[in-house]
Amino acid sequence: MFSRRPPGETHSIKGETFEFCHLVHGVIELTEKGKAPVIYRAGDSFVMKPGYVGVWKTIETVRKIFVTVT
Repeated sequence: MFSRRPPGETHSIKGETFEFCHLVHGVIELTEKGKAPVIYRAGDSFVMKPGYVGVWKTIETVRKIFVTVT
């Protein structure tokens, strides 16, 4: 799937799904509960595992390709 997300902050809870993301454009900061923030930029990929709880902060409008798997 492909999505676009404007600047802002949302709480993210993955439940029982994996989410693979590849950033095509933009900058985000992910802060998993109890851990230090990590910044991802266009060209970076990452996986949010089941049980992930944290904050997704979009710093620059993001376009991403993502796949969720249960």
